[in-house]
Amino acid sequence: MNIRDIVRGQRLLLGIGALLGLAGTAATLLQPLLIGDLIEAVAADRSVAGPIAIIAALFAADALLAATHAYLIGRAGENIVFDMRTTLTGRLLHSRLRAFHRLEHGDVFTRTVADTSIARIALSSSVAQMLTAGFTSIGCIAVMAWIDWKMLLVTAGCLGVASAAALGLARAVRTAALANREDTSHFGSGLLRVLSALTTVKASRAEQREAERLRALADDARGSGIRVTRLSAMLMPAMNVGTQVSLAVVITWGMARTATGSLPIQDLTAFIMYLFYLVSPLVVLFMALGELQQGRAAIDRVRDLAYIDQETSARETPRTGGDAALSIAFDDVSFAYTDDTAPVLYGISFELPRTGVTAVVGPSGAGKTTLFQLIERFHDPHRGTIRIAGTDVAALPLADLRSRIGLVEQDAPLMRGTIRENLTYACPDATPAQMADAVRDAHLTEVVDALPQGMDTELGESGTGLSGGQRQRLAIARALLTSPDVLLLDEATANLDSDSETALRNAISTIGARCQVITIAHRISTTIGADRILVLENGRLRAGGTHAELMERDTTYRRLASQQLAPAGGQ
Repeated sequence: MNIRDIVRGQRLLLGIGALLGLAGTAATLLQPLLIGDLIEAVAADRSVAGPIAIIAALFAADALLAATHAYLIGRAGENIVFDMRTTLTGRLLHSRLRAFHRLEHGDVFTRTVADTSIARIALSSSVAQMLTAGFTSIGCIAVMAWIDWKMLLVTAGCLGVASAAALGLARAVRTAALANREDTSHFGSGLLRVLSALTTVKASRAEQREAERLRALADDARGSGIRVTRLSAMLMPAMNVGTQVSLAVVITWGMARTATGSLPIQDLTAFIMYLFYLVSPLVVLFMALGELQQGRAAIDRVRDLAYIDQETSARETPRTGGDAALSIAFDDVSFAYTDDTAPVLYGISFELPRTGVTAVVGPSGAGKTTLFQLIERFHDPHRGTIRIAGTDVAALPLADLRSRIGLVEQDAPLMRGTIRENLTYACPDATPAQMADAVRDAHLTEVVDALPQGMDTELGESGTGLSGGQRQRLAIARALLTSPDVLLLDEATANLDSDSETALRNAISTIGARCQVITIAHRISTTIGADRILVLENGRLRAGGTHAELMERDTTYRRLASQQLAPAGGQ
């Protein structure tokens, strides 16, 4: 994400706002001179109506310009944070799963929501304040030099020391702000970790332990936040000390010179007013500088997150030579999650026809789920080729590839919303008839009909409101609604009762007549009726065949099947 491009997109609003701010500053700078003229007119017994009218007009213009300036800068700031958030969320949604899973989700949330807000202040309000405050300061100094350069030198000496101290404080604020953003992110990650497993926390009687852990993280954030507050709070007093000393010197010396007649009273009045006018912009300037330092820390965190690795839609042109009559073909595929770990899959090769039911079995850790992730291109193989309908998946646009595949994950994730919204998530234009067919095939019709609001029943986080088996069947219905060429079921029957499992097996057989169904199966009842079975062990494909064939010639399959068949046979 290029922050400069985002800011450049708002340059019109920022530019107009800055010009109006400068115009308001110019109106402000004229006021002390006109007040000096007013004093001179009173002393000379001339009419004061004209100067008063001009001063009143300047006051009104200054107020109008200041309000418009604040609105335009604020609007540009909101546009900037909108562009940052939409760009950042777009990159997160298109990120590689391997890169995303390495992140703390609470930290991702903090960077996307809180840090972008802080960055907005730095990129809009703080810069605009520094511009107008800097222009005001330069204007005041120029007029003060024109009125009396000697008093200006005294003023500059006092304020210079205070400004140097303020600059040092501003640098310290940035360092402290970066630490505070990190501590806040750690607290957010810890809170999200506990809330996402709240039932486990309660069942383990770990509420107090988790509360103490979160308290420690919150205390870290509090400590670093107090440091930021302490350093920021010292900026204004540092400037106030210089201002007060300057003011005391100017009034004392100026009154002495006025008494001797070397300095007109109207010049002293104007000089003192400009000194007051100079104080506020200098304070604003250094406060804005402190905010800018905090914003830069937030910008760095947002930019780092934006550099997350992205999925590539299509890496190369389609390779010829694949059999279009096949549904899926693996050709010597190997994969490891990281470069420094052992491969999860070694030299996997198999071919599956366009229709039928294929069961993938094997011990835990054999690589079954990884096989599905490679088909969906959640990961790319380190070696070998995967083809769907004769086309290398690496050559297919991701949207095209995934539109051909229906995936039901093992934990059947659902989202907050209605049953209808969850059902049509991958197919928002589905007709009522299509939805009814998908619900029927997933053996969910009676469940939906029994709910008071039917398809419009609201579900909580992760599908709260349905049982585990019902959530799984809803996820299956969601996949079926897309009419996929390949349906991937990652242990789809794990949370189903025997009646629902029987109905779903019948549905799978029916679906297998029109597409290829690949199911990861731990229950032998699922594999017996499959057209073919693939046996994985230690990341290798050790055997393939029907249930009867594998029971006869493969020891691993026979062992896995016997563990479930033996108790039934002994009754």
